[in-house]
Amino acid sequence: MIKIILIDDEPKAIKSLEWEINNYCKDVEIMATFSKPKEAITYMQHNDPDAVFLDVEMPGMDGFQFLDHFKQRHFCVVFVTAYNQYALKAIKENAMDYLLKPIDTEDLIITIEKLKANKKNERTYDALEERLRTDINKRIAIPVEGKLLFIDPENITYCEGDGNYCKIHIDNKKPLLISKKLKEVHASLPASDFFRVHNSYVINLKQVSEYLKTDGYIILDNAKKIPVSRSKKSAFLDKI
Repeated sequence: MIKIILIDDEPKAIKSLEWEINNYCKDVEIMATFSKPKEAITYMQHNDPDAVFLDVEMPGMDGFQFLDHFKQRHFCVVFVTAYNQYALKAIKENAMDYLLKPIDTEDLIITIEKLKANKKNERTYDALEERLRTDINKRIAIPVEGKLLFIDPENITYCEGDGNYCKIHIDNKKPLLISKKLKEVHASLPASDFFRVHNSYVINLKQVSEYLKTDGYIILDNAKKIPVSRSKKSAFLDKI
């Protein structure tokens, strides 16, 4: 099943594309539709579509400006527009496809098949990644820019979540920003050594230097100050 959202400032265009997909494309779920890109951005902070069908020319925020809001894209993009002059720019944005209005049904079906094939390849990649997680050195595999980095969990100081993204802070290295939620990263780390002290933070318990009871903060070995939420305080104290 391919999960998609549609973004177009023209309601008629959305209804037309919905009809085409519902009548000619199998195994496709339209999660939501938006006539205002800003509303779509808010929605995608808590939802993970496989693909976004995106208009180019929209008032207030065009399709390319919409994509600028996503540092690391975890979804495919299909541009849907009445203008062909944006094709080159769409290619530079690594769009999966470019459909011209009025949409040709056969072209739409081909696009959907491309999305299905892409998702299948991603599942194969994820399965490989999962196997590599259990390698003999007990390192974890972090997907960054199309490759896997193998990291010893002991070198991770803390992880910082931001919606659908997570920043992994490693000893004496530049932080890694990946397109995974904090809870997914936490699940891949040794439960005995890592604890989620806050909605936005998972810390390495071995790198805790101080705990400021009055202020409700942890000081790590690298002097980073991390808040401990009230709901996590008791469990954190039990853990240490």
